[in-house]
Order: sequence, then structure tokens, then C-alpha cells
Amino acid sequence: MMMPSVAFHTLGCKVNHYETEAIWQLFQSEGYDRTEFDSTADVYVINTCTVTNTGDKKSRQVIRRAIRKNPDAVICVTGCYAQTSPAEIMAIPGVDVVVGTQDRSKMLSYIEQYQEERMPINGVSNIMKARIYEELDVPAFTDRTRASLKIQEGCNNFCTFCIIPWARGLLRSRKPDDVLSQAQQLVDSGYKEIVLTGIHTAGYGEDMKDYSFAKLLSDLDKNIEGLKRIRISSIEASQISDEVIEVMGRSNKIVPHLHIPLQSGSNTVLQRMRRKYSMEMFGERLDRLKEVLPGLAITSDVIVGFPGETEEEFMETYRFIQDHKFMELHVFPYSKRTGTPAAKMENQVPEDVKNERVHKLIALSDQLAKEYASDYEDAVVEVIPEEEFKDEPEKNLFVGYTPNYLKVVFEGNENMIGKLVKVKITEAGYPYSKGVFVKQEMDEILTQAVNS
Repeated sequence: MMMPSVAFHTLGCKVNHYETEAIWQLFQSEGYDRTEFDSTADVYVINTCTVTNTGDKKSRQVIRRAIRKNPDAVICVTGCYAQTSPAEIMAIPGVDVVVGTQDRSKMLSYIEQYQEERMPINGVSNIMKARIYEELDVPAFTDRTRASLKIQEGCNNFCTFCIIPWARGLLRSRKPDDVLSQAQQLVDSGYKEIVLTGIHTAGYGEDMKDYSFAKLLSDLDKNIEGLKRIRISSIEASQISDEVIEVMGRSNKIVPHLHIPLQSGSNTVLQRMRRKYSMEMFGERLDRLKEVLPGLAITSDVIVGFPGETEEEFMETYRFIQDHKFMELHVFPYSKRTGTPAAKMENQVPEDVKNERVHKLIALSDQLAKEYASDYEDAVVEVIPEEEFKDEPEKNLFVGYTPNYLKVVFEGNENMIGKLVKVKITEAGYPYSKGVFVKQEMDEILTQAVNS
């Protein structure tokens, strides 16, 4: 008897990629084979994104692509777009099962039910009523170097540009014991670095009485045997408590790199966005962090051209980023998200003005990234090689990241992937620096090999 096959396509953020891996575990335990999305499969699972209107559109294109590929397959749609607009997705001829951002474990029984009854199934429930974190285990990842560990779900912030609370529900934290045991499991299967992820990652614990994000960091730091690096995928300025700063200061596992979304560097824009901090507070937190973590790399997200943004407000943002020496920015022109308050605001900024501002900030980001990297010229750094460097395939070059998120390319070999290796940076630059492998003590590498 042939094994049934399943193919996945994931749109959107790291959390979606994490959840696709979790859904694959469910299929695997039922005896499915995993195939490529562009080949013929018995079941297609499309994990959708709805963060922008374009996310919806791309999701619909991918759904239609699967239906064309094998009209007889079961087409199963899940994720954020499925959660916010199940009727829109059910209206696409050929979609068979829709599941939102919870009840993923029911997906397989829905598929069986569909195969018997041949009637499309809408399995989307009201996400605003969900109060418990849905446990979805991921013992290992298809990618073998950095393991994501999802610690919470949902967000209570309701920023005016954002649809995510409606797609993911309110904040729910995963049980500390479940987080710690999965962290240990990941390290035991060979991962040296764990990336804590979630929808509002550092909001972890806000729904608990006597546990917090700082305590979780401290427990991971102390209790996980063999873990080398803890990275936080994203932390809001309002969540950087004195306690969190203190834990980071004493840990030698929490990496000196934080992604802190800024969105705007102007107090008036932040108020219109309904963000939970002022520039003064943001700046003060950055100063405190840099005191305890010398060389800290700060990366950030910025939305340019939010409704009503004046040239002066934009320049406030520009100067704030310049003064605080961010290491790298992800810059997004504001795009209207149907169903959010900002989409209906007056004074929408013209596209050409947005584009001009985006280019200015990207140029600033490139300059700051080069400046940051230049401090590490001739330094010996620790790198976890992730894969071969695709740009020059014939040269045996590998690429990986330092704890403070510098991307380094150096000559190495396949066996180094996923291990910690020492590299001397010979030419600092951006988007990557070049380095040479530093011969480590042989016994150090052997111990690592034995332990992994």
C-alpha cells in the first residue's frame, strides 16, 4: 500500500514556519510522506498570512496553485488568513478543509471526514474566546541549525495598523514546564541555539500570577544542559523590565542581540499607532541595555508613511535611529490593512513620499550596519555555520551568525554545520563580513562532537 503524501506551503512569519513543522509532526505520526509543494501530493496544506492585504492575495494565489496541481487532492487551508476570513477561502472552488490558528490537531480527522463525505469543512472557531495555549510539539526542524521555540500566542495590544489580535486572539502563555522540556529536547537533538518566538514573544507570563518572561529566561539559562545560545526573536520596549535587563546582564547564553520594534521615532505618530511607549522611555531602555551588554546589537522594524506622518515626524524617526546607532532596520512603507483603524485615517501619505522615505531609512540602515560591523574587524568570534554560501558555490564557503547577529562567510566544511566554531573576521562589511576559520583545540571540537 502506498503511503499517502502531504505537501506544505508557508506564508508569513517565523511563527507560521514553526507551526507548519508542528503540523507536519501530526501528519508524520499518521504515516504520511512529505513531498515538495510543486509535486503531486494527496494533501496540500497552505499555512496563510494576513498581516497585509497582499498577504491575503498571495495566500489565495498559492491555494489556487495547489488546486491546479492536483484537482483530486484534499486542499487544507490554515493560519491567520483562514482565521480572519474563512468564508472568503471557502468560496474558492476546490478548497476542502479550513482550520484557523487553533485546533490544528483536528486537521487530520477533518481530512478523513472530508474523504468520506466529500463536503467542505469549516473548522474555524472564535479565536477571541481562546484562553489556553495550544500545545504543538516540535521535537526537531527540517532546518538543522537554529531551533525556534514558541512560548506564547496572541497579543493584547491592538495597535491601529495591525490585524494580528483578530487573527491570533489574546495573549496566552505556554506552561513553563512545557517550554523547558521542549528546550531540553531540542538541545538533546543537537541544536546549540534556541530562538524564542511568539506573536508577542516577551509578553510571555503577562497572563500568569507568579511567573514572568524574566523568570523564563533565567530558568532556560540555568536549567537547560548543553544549551549555548538563547536568542529572543522580538521584544517590545515596554517589556524590557529592570528584571529582564538584570537576567541578560548575568547570563552568558542570552546573546547580545535584541530585535526591538520601533515602528516610529516620533511621539505623535506613536500615539496615532496606539503604541505603548514614548521615545524618551525607548531611549532610556536602550541606554540601560547597552550599559549591561557592551557591544549589544539592536535591530528593529520601522513603518514609514503612517497616516498623517509629516516630514518633521519622519525626521524625528531618522534622527532617533541615527543617535541610538541601531545595527540594522527592517523598513516597511505603511500599507492599508482592511479592518484596522489606521486604514480609515485621514491624511494618507502619497506612495512616492513613502518610497522616498523608505529609501532614506534603508540607506541609513546600510551605513549603520557597516559601522557596527567595522568594530569587529580582526576580532575572533564564535559562529554557528548554517549552510553553504550560495553566491560562490565552488569555493567551500559557509555562512553563519555570531551571537550579536553579524553574518560571517568563511572557508569551512560540511561537518561544521550546526557546531560552534571560532572565526577571525578579516574583512568586516555588510550584508556580510568575511573571515577565516581559527584552528580550534582539537579536543574542543571532539568534545562538541561527542556532546552533540
